Amino acid sequence: METSKSSAVPAPAPALALALAEQLAAVIVGFDSKKLPEKTIAIARMLVLDVLGLCVAGRGEDYIQAILGSVEAGGKCTAFGHAGSFNAYDAALINGTAAHGEDYDDTFEGGPVHSGAVVVPAVLAACEREGLGGDALLLGTAVGAELMCRLALVAPGATHKAGFHPTAVIGALAAAAGVAAALHLDAKQTASAIGIAGSMASGIIEYLAEGTSTKRMHAGWSAQAGIRAALMARGGFAGPRTVLEGTHGFYKAFAPSRTPNYDLLMHGFGREWVMQSIAFKPYACGTMTQPYIDCAIGLAERGVKADQISDIVCKVGEGTVHRLWETLAVKHRPPTPYAAKFSTPFCMAVGFFDRRAGFQQFTEARVRDEAVLSLAAKIRYEIDPDNEYPNNFTGHLLATLNDGRVEEIRQPHMRGGARDPLSAQELQAKFEDNLLYGGWSAAQAQQARIWCDEVFQQMSMEGAARFRR
Repeated sequence: METSKSSAVPAPAPALALALAEQLAAVIVGFDSKKLPEKTIAIARMLVLDVLGLCVAGRGEDYIQAILGSVEAGGKCTAFGHAGSFNAYDAALINGTAAHGEDYDDTFEGGPVHSGAVVVPAVLAACEREGLGGDALLLGTAVGAELMCRLALVAPGATHKAGFHPTAVIGALAAAAGVAAALHLDAKQTASAIGIAGSMASGIIEYLAEGTSTKRMHAGWSAQAGIRAALMARGGFAGPRTVLEGTHGFYKAFAPSRTPNYDLLMHGFGREWVMQSIAFKPYACGTMTQPYIDCAIGLAERGVKADQISDIVCKVGEGTVHRLWETLAVKHRPPTPYAAKFSTPFCMAVGFFDRRAGFQQFTEARVRDEAVLSLAAKIRYEIDPDNEYPNNFTGHLLATLNDGRVEEIRQPHMRGGARDPLSAQELQAKFEDNLLYGGWSAAQAQQARIWCDEVFQQMSMEGAARFRR
């Protein structure tokens, strides 16, 4: 007797292949803060230290005051250097914006992206909100920073080319993953958090036109988006599994000019930590300008005077030109202190005169200094097809002097990067300088340093409240 069609047992549906977000989530849920490599823990601690210092340094800036006017007091969370408490979203927005606001935060060669200013504020606020301890802060910071760096490697240069800020758009996904790890969400929830964050990612680079402040808020905006995405996922809100590789996915939207290399995202994830090569900046300005500042300082240290210089030609990577060199006339005379941070000629000129490029080198007075501007006007660029950008940030200048002599200086690596890291003493000095710039005393700076050294061993994040000033 034949079985009727109505009574036949349906064939099982074919199993769906795991999407990239699901593959990432499957690894993330297996991480254990007690089993992280020592160097990963050390970099995570440096990120917390750097972010705290930068938050205090930037607390009095006008753009932070503007953000404070947009938020509402009350909540469980800390905005470093500010009185009172805030909800998690607002604390992350304030801290992330302050940490990234002066472009003095960490970076990643190969991206570039700024992990600390996004991930640390997001995970810290989530931990304070949920009453979690230092182990959760460590795990979330390490996972978020690792994913942010890896996502940046998938299509380097293409996000900027599309008009978006990589830290802004990639940061939302990384913050979501970091918070998900800190909250110990399950694999399905973690994948959804990443998927949800894809629809929260935003941040265009039109700030370059007039040196306005929107880039400053990108890290804070991404941090708060990551918290929201993770909490929504925990509540059962579903995000697309194929957020990364889908037909209408993340890289199609934000990096359409380049074929994504997902091997760089997935290969060794969970075993090899690329975040261990995060760079900590010695200068408060655009990442790729930094080796050229070192070259300019080197030129000054050879005894060359500004009035002896006829012309300086910098050999540069093509991918840096539209942000840091063009329009050249504007870069020679940047309209605002913030615009000056993304003018390689100005950064080089002020570095030549001051032998540094910290907060004090990007003021209204310094941007109007005719001696600095006169030297900046002598600096131009030529594209070097052999430049290693974005895999390595280098500097190379040829300075022609009035007597015809040519001085050539090369900086083979970014100082502060994996190939030439800052010493512990240099990082500590930067931290203390930032706190003092923000109005804290040496005693407060010492207290903050001790907290950063011990934070991953704390049972809760309640100790962060002591830094509400």
